[in-house]
Amino acid sequence: MVAADGALPPLRNAAQCIVRHWGGLVSWLVMLLKVRFSASFAVLLALGVCAGVSLRAQSTSSSSQSQPTPTPPSQSPDNQAPSLGTYSSLDPLARVRYDNRYDVSLGMAYDHMKAGPTLLQGSNLGGLDGEGSFWLTRTWGIEGSGRAYVGTSGAGLPNVPPYNIKGPMVKQYFFVGGPEWLGPHNKHGAIIAHAMFGGVYGDFQKDLLGFPPGDFDFYYNQIAPAAIIGGHFDLNRSEHWVFRVTPDAVMTHYTFRPPPPNPPNPQAPSYAQYDVNFAISVGFEYKFTRIKRSTKKANWVSGW
Repeated sequence: MVAADGALPPLRNAAQCIVRHWGGLVSWLVMLLKVRFSASFAVLLALGVCAGVSLRAQSTSSSSQSQPTPTPPSQSPDNQAPSLGTYSSLDPLARVRYDNRYDVSLGMAYDHMKAGPTLLQGSNLGGLDGEGSFWLTRTWGIEGSGRAYVGTSGAGLPNVPPYNIKGPMVKQYFFVGGPEWLGPHNKHGAIIAHAMFGGVYGDFQKDLLGFPPGDFDFYYNQIAPAAIIGGHFDLNRSEHWVFRVTPDAVMTHYTFRPPPPNPPNPQAPSYAQYDVNFAISVGFEYKFTRIKRSTKKANWVSGW
């Protein structure tokens, strides 16, 4: 205890400050034990930390080696595009065959002609073109055609009295037939050639007011020989239906009498003239596929 004046209190005896003789060894052992325990604990703590770090590194390395490398998902068209249902392709030309026995066609027709032998003005006629085919072999058949054309024409004389005629109507009706040949073809289309022969009826006098057709440099009404040579350009649209374009050269052989100033005379000699003009039609063909024609290679008329 400290006194009021700051002086230390006197010691009672020396035994109070000096370790007893039997307690000195105990104090020394306790101090030595504390030092050894502290050092041992520090060493063990260091070894534990090192061991933990080593185990942690080994576990990380083993886990990284054991895990497989992730692969990116396959970029297939099904994964990229959304599913819109099942799509099935259908070829409308898959069943196109050139083995039908019959077919028919109908189209809008155009024909250019002259109503007289020396008439300067030409006529542009329109009408219908109907055709039918009977196939004998793979590439050869017989085709028939009926065509009707109608239009107006210019006249050979000025439109003055008594010839007050303007744009008289003229007509032509063809009925022809002949061989037909199937050329290059596939499922998309075909080229067909034909040469048909027959006759034509020309109606030229309907609007002439009873005047002789020779006064206007016209043919008179008659049936004359005719020929149509050309072919078809076919574009298949299905097994049965075909889009058809038919360009032709049309030949006629009309007869006429001498034009004015010679007076019309029934006894006067007649003359004939060949005319070659252009015609074309556009329409559709229908094939009857139930009845087949011969396509066997062993058949000598099959076209092989």
